[in-house]
Amino acid sequence: MKLKNVLVVAEDMERSVAFYKELFGLSVILDQDGNVIMTEGLVLQDKAVWEGFIGRKVISENNSSELYFEEPDIETFAERLEQYPEPVRYVTRLMEHSWGQRVIRFYDPAGNLIEVGTPM
Repeated sequence: MKLKNVLVVAEDMERSVAFYKELFGLSVILDQDGNVIMTEGLVLQDKAVWEGFIGRKVISENNSSELYFEEPDIETFAERLEQYPEPVRYVTRLMEHSWGQRVIRFYDPAGNLIEVGTPM
């Protein structure tokens, strides 16, 4: 068995695609009717479509999972976040763990938790 993708909900697909393109450099591989497959295995699913599939409401900012990215130049990334044209909702601003890794945590436009850290 092989993990192929990670799917997260997008409330506003256009905003979410722009967010992942501009901040993370991801590209759209396939855009089909409320489902956008991006590079690096990220899939964005329209919130209404997803709620229809699972028969339940999506709970935004539930903090039960996160997308994790690594970035060696984390200071530059933190500056890009600060300069992003839409407000970014931070969980933790740039900090350093006791083991030396520097990380920043924030939400994407739909409330999916993201962590960006320096490589381990």
